[in-house]
Parts: sequence; structure tokens; C-alpha cells
Amino acid sequence: MVGLFKHPKRRLKKLLKDGEYSDAIKLGKSLESEFSDDHDFMFIMGSVYLIVDDAKKALPYFDKAFELDNTDVENLTLKTNVHLALEQKDEAIDCCKRILKLQPENSEAQDLLEELESL
Repeated sequence: MVGLFKHPKRRLKKLLKDGEYSDAIKLGKSLESEFSDDHDFMFIMGSVYLIVDDAKKALPYFDKAFELDNTDVENLTLKTNVHLALEQKDEAIDCCKRILKLQPENSEAQDLLEELESL
């Protein structure tokens, strides 16, 4: 158990795995200044907010994670979902295009892009 205190991101992931979302948010907020330039931390926090259906709070975390690593397709996928939840069509289209640049064979992004561009 001592390892969880030495590795706060592990503790955060464990809280998520256990479904303790409000505790994960509290812990994450307390660690935010320490991990503000950590891609994984930002991705985890964005994911927590996405899980609790708070896309507006999730977006800044996914944006920061993208800023730190613009080649993470999983982050771009979740960022796309957040933009869709916030009804930000143009931003979702941009994310799909970025995904396809990194993974041209990504059929999910291709299908979504075609659907969004036809609206």
C-alpha cells in the first residue's frame, strides 16, 4: 500500500478502477500543480471528467494532454467525443482529421468525419 502514496498517479488510477470518481477528482485537483506538465496525468483527469459526464471540465485536460503530446490517438479520440458532447462540430472534425493523419486506417474516425462533414 505504501507504493500508492509514493506514486500518486497509481493511486488516481486505482480510484478510477474502483469507481471512486469523486475521490479521484479530489486527489487529482490536489496534484494538479505538481503534474501540470504530465501528459498521462492530464489524460487521466480528462477521462475522469468524461466518465462523470462533465465534458466542459474534461476539455481543458484533453487540450493540455494534446499540447504535451499531439500524437496520442487515444487522447484525440476522447477529445473528439468531448467536442461532440459540447456540440462543437468543427473542433470534432479537426480531431478526426488529426487522427487520420496519424492513423490513416482508423475507420471509426473516417466514418465520423464523413458523417460530420455531411451535416
